[in-house]
Amino acid sequence: MKWKFGGGVVLVTLVMFGIGQTVLGGAAIAPHEKAATGVPGFEVDPFWPKRPLPNNYILGELGGVYVDSQDHVWIISRPKTLTDDQKGASLNPPTSDCCIPAPPVIEFDSLGNYIQGWGGPGPGYEWPDNEHGIYVDYEGDVWVGGNTIGKDDQILKFTNNGKFLLQIGHEGKSQGSSDIENLNRPTQVVVYQKTNEVFVADGYQNRRVIVFDADTGKFKRMWGAYGNRPDDSAPRMRSYDGAAPQQFNLVHGISISRDDLVYVSDRINNRIQVFTPDGKFVKEGFVARRTLDTRGTAFGLAFSPDKEQKFIYVADGANDKIRILDRNSLETIGSFGRGGEYAGQWHWLHSIAIDSKGNLYTGESRGNRVQKFVFKGILSTSNE
Repeated sequence: MKWKFGGGVVLVTLVMFGIGQTVLGGAAIAPHEKAATGVPGFEVDPFWPKRPLPNNYILGELGGVYVDSQDHVWIISRPKTLTDDQKGASLNPPTSDCCIPAPPVIEFDSLGNYIQGWGGPGPGYEWPDNEHGIYVDYEGDVWVGGNTIGKDDQILKFTNNGKFLLQIGHEGKSQGSSDIENLNRPTQVVVYQKTNEVFVADGYQNRRVIVFDADTGKFKRMWGAYGNRPDDSAPRMRSYDGAAPQQFNLVHGISISRDDLVYVSDRINNRIQVFTPDGKFVKEGFVARRTLDTRGTAFGLAFSPDKEQKFIYVADGANDKIRILDRNSLETIGSFGRGGEYAGQWHWLHSIAIDSKGNLYTGESRGNRVQKFVFKGILSTSNE
């Protein structure tokens, strides 16, 4: 079947009553969107991960997704978000055959096989009340955070199999964005191998990036939007054109490129800001800036795996789309996806990650689902 959009042709194969659709211009390009020349294309893999999960497990809301150096996919689930109807088999007495809450931290291999699960409260550390963000560093250690108001002021570091290593910050102890010991609803971390430092997007409540030694937790430095000093008293006003806010407004994601630039996702301000590792502001780019939805658009990002990391993929949770940006200019050059419950759609797109082959993985904070989108190459359109 051929559908013609705006002078371009996208070839589509529909599988009726089956799993989904295959679109040779990227599976999630909707009929009202035009695939621009030179834009990466993707196709949803409805069979990933393999199901059912073992042990009658069911996922809660997903607080994060990450791909490690082995192309294993890690997610962090929120067991507390499951209702009694969803976890009936775990109740005493059981009220139904299904299901049992999965462990918070889950590892899949690249084929979608369940490898292991662990996490939750334990001796010597304060497990977050509402799990948020997961990261696997260059040594294979796993970092997690949380975002409950007045409680989740810490990040935790574990070995690959769940042995506790380090806690930075303490539950309910935050003194705001000037506090160098505690966090306040941290959302995501990234470890910079060259200096062995952990950079924290901090976060839902605080308005900064803060950096610690990744082994000792010793404070190193921090900064706010444009490299300014974080100011909790500044109003959380949004701007849809013209001058942009001088403070962060929900620091939701953080990533470091191969050329040593720190990319910060300022979610509710609908923007990405770029810094050197010492906090010097470099540039910013907006993501669907005029989106009025209060959730914001810049939830987090992933770099394409080519040497230059030419593209940035941004999880736009307000619009349930993946935005494709040119990394050099930070201009949006394409997008795909929409809200919905089917394969290739999202119910509150929340997190994004990428593997060494360019395949994307997404997590949903309402859809309770991780999905894989297979990289299909750089698309071009033909005119008729």
